[in-house]
Amino acid sequence: METPEDSKLDIHSEDFLRSLMRKQLRLSIACAAMFLMALLGLPLLNYFFPELMATRVFGFTLTWFILGVLFFPFVWLISWVFIKRSIALERAEVEEVSRGGTKEAKDSI
Repeated sequence: METPEDSKLDIHSEDFLRSLMRKQLRLSIACAAMFLMALLGLPLLNYFFPELMATRVFGFTLTWFILGVLFFPFVWLISWVFIKRSIALERAEVEEVSRGGTKEAKDSI
């Protein structure tokens, strides 16, 4: 028969999923914050530094160069970081469980 301590070691347990979801939520918030900084940063740069943003770069103003060329690679970078970190979090949680359990399970023993 399975004891309560053994059930906490399962990767399908509530504690495991709650811990993983909490870590992924923090990662999601960090990635969303970076996206919002980029999204809201461009209008703020235009407002506070209009001369700089009117500078020509490769035939475009800096504003349009950032918006049309640099914005998409930045979003791809945020997406790539999110996916890599999310997979790493999942692997770390599974390794922790396979080594002997979560911190809660170790504390309860």
